[in-house]
Amino acid sequence: MNKIKFIILLSTLFISNLVYAHEMSGGGGFITGLTHPVLGLDHLLAMLSVGILSLQIGGRAIWMVPATFVLVMLIGGVLGMQEIALFSVELGIAISVLVLGIAIAIDKKLSPLLAMLFVSFFAIFHGHAHGTEMPYLSSPVFYALGFVLSTACIHLVGVFLGYSAKSLNMGSQLLKFLGLLIAAIGVYLCYNTIF
Repeated sequence: MNKIKFIILLSTLFISNLVYAHEMSGGGGFITGLTHPVLGLDHLLAMLSVGILSLQIGGRAIWMVPATFVLVMLIGGVLGMQEIALFSVELGIAISVLVLGIAIAIDKKLSPLLAMLFVSFFAIFHGHAHGTEMPYLSSPVFYALGFVLSTACIHLVGVFLGYSAKSLNMGSQLLKFLGLLIAAIGVYLCYNTIF
């Protein structure tokens, strides 16, 4: 029965037609920041992947890797607010989904330090996408609080999904399949961004 619930939860990720979270209009408070990472499939899958990857590594990485992502994402947000350009932010976000999915599928334990460096690189792009919108919003501070809280919660959901999958028979294979599925969506996102 748990497998069915897990598959249903996974399938709901694909219902949204809001593939890219950073094309929003109006608003700009706490709720907008809170929903922003959830409504964009690219952000959502990357955040879930960071949580799952941290669980696969285990130990202190379960909290260190997601915390690093959130902190570096804030730095990326500041860069975006200051209008400091990065090369192809959208492509960087799409590649993050692809690479994180591959990392989950490979299921090779990275050292926590390497994983932190790995997710930091992608966090810059995710933060930059949020930060470029902030100066134009009515409540940028509350928006930032919302997207930071939402990001941290999505990481926790990723850890929970990983833990739930590992508790099932063939849980490692299920996570590898999930990683391949996320990577395949990452390929689509990269293609869609380039073309």
